[in-house]
Amino acid sequence: MKPVIDATHDADRRSWVEAANADDSEFPIQNLPFGRFRDVKGASDGGWRIGVAIGDQVLDLRRAGLIDHGDMTRLLQLLPADRLALRRAISEGLSAGSVQQGAWRAALVPMSGVELGLPCDIGDYTDFYVGIHHATAVGKLFRPDNPLLPNYKWVPIGYHGRASTIRPSGHGFVRPMGQLMGSNDTMPRLGPTQRLDLELELGIFIGRPNAMGEPIPIERAEEHVFGLTLFNDWSARDVQAWEYQPLGPFLSKNFASTISPWIVTLEALAPFRKTFARGAGEPQPLPYLDSADNREHGAFDIALEVWLQTATMREAGHGGDRIATSNFADAAYWTVAQLVTHHTVGGCALASGDLFGSGTLSGPIREQSGSLLELSEGGKKPISLSNGEQRAFLLDGDAITLRGHCTREGFRRIGFGDCSATVLPGG
Repeated sequence: MKPVIDATHDADRRSWVEAANADDSEFPIQNLPFGRFRDVKGASDGGWRIGVAIGDQVLDLRRAGLIDHGDMTRLLQLLPADRLALRRAISEGLSAGSVQQGAWRAALVPMSGVELGLPCDIGDYTDFYVGIHHATAVGKLFRPDNPLLPNYKWVPIGYHGRASTIRPSGHGFVRPMGQLMGSNDTMPRLGPTQRLDLELELGIFIGRPNAMGEPIPIERAEEHVFGLTLFNDWSARDVQAWEYQPLGPFLSKNFASTISPWIVTLEALAPFRKTFARGAGEPQPLPYLDSADNREHGAFDIALEVWLQTATMREAGHGGDRIATSNFADAAYWTVAQLVTHHTVGGCALASGDLFGSGTLSGPIREQSGSLLELSEGGKKPISLSNGEQRAFLLDGDAITLRGHCTREGFRRIGFGDCSATVLPGG
């Protein structure tokens, strides 16, 4: 599936929604991400409405006459051609001078006056491990002489996670309990995690489903992807160290995950695709994970940031420190298309609204680490913050915000919206 760059990406296109024309807007008319919202006091019908972010406003698609339902699953299931047609209709209607301006103005609501929810109902969630620099850095902490296991460069590693505890940006979570086994302990104990960590990830939303027993070939994989979002898969590292063998993460990962409320579609990301190529000496993917299109434009140039605000910073009016930066294209050893194809090669049926986590997206140097586990080298070297505080792992009251954006000369910058949550003390 080749990316389509058309008039909806024109950098000179402006909207009659003035806030969308600001240079620093995350949601210019060239973006148009999808999500769900309701009035702060709850929508009159008690349900979520489907909207598109434009500047500091949300366009209610049903009130604008663009859809005749409030079912996000139906939207996710649109054929790529129909989804592109909908994007073009929204772009035309929001463009400066549009004949729709008068009618659509009544379908706009200020983003500050609504509650943003999960962008869709999430049925199943799979977390992958595509960040090779993260995998290598973490591997070195436990296996200095053999950081990457033999299968890593051949098979996209993943595990099935827990969808019931995924929450949209802005929802805090309680510090989790779990079994802890210290290096000098003779038996484990139950207690709150002392090594709470963040994970800088992207989320991948499945649009169109496939039937059980019918693998999705890599040439068709992106036809089944609706778009991408920011994702923080919080981790209890001390719980994880004790429980992960032999079957992998369990309580260390299932207590909370945070997601941006907006899905940036593959159509919006078309100008920000890059070639995907393995370095010299790296094994090439098996044939079912390889295609000319995937090599030509399988990667996404998405700049990522991690921000930390402590409780002390918040009380002082300090907005927090940026503690890491990274980029999806530089961090990922596998592409979105490869993840979809591998997930289904054994016959697994994907459903509309299923979520993939990319795994932690760290760059090759310490300042590009997508977790405190890496930034603090396993807790041995706490990072220093601008107000004099230090962190090896997260304390109660700490808030983490993930941010992401795409830039390319000749095109408007687009963003993903904040992905934020605060650590709350346990009971």
